[in-house]
Amino acid sequence: MLEITPDIHLADWEFDFQPIRAQGAGGQNVNKVASAVHLRFDIRRSSLPPFYKERLLKLSDQRITQEGVIVIKAQRFRTQEMNKEDALQRLKELIQEAVKPVKVRRATRPTKGSQRRRVDQKTRRGQIKNLRGKVGP
Repeated sequence: MLEITPDIHLADWEFDFQPIRAQGAGGQNVNKVASAVHLRFDIRRSSLPPFYKERLLKLSDQRITQEGVIVIKAQRFRTQEMNKEDALQRLKELIQEAVKPVKVRRATRPTKGSQRRRVDQKTRRGQIKNLRGKVGP
């Protein structure tokens, strides 16, 4: 069971773990043991509230398929159990990140003083450059 918030829990039947061989260097062990894990989580079939499902399906994340299945590949650790825990933790973080409220951007204007300082600086710089010209006879 995975606890997303104190009142939202995901049951074990909602996850599908598939052991796979890990990629990369690791010697003989990596070629024999399937220590990496694919975690598959179907958003539409899950027991998440509708708001959570909506927000997850709207995410433009490469881990979410067209069918609404989250696929997380965990191969950070050497044991399958630790990789399962890592995959569940990453799923929890993804769900929590999806439902965070988006901060509304309010347009601001520069102050009169900052506008005046900017223009003054530009004119001063222009005068300095003007003095670099050729000296007349």
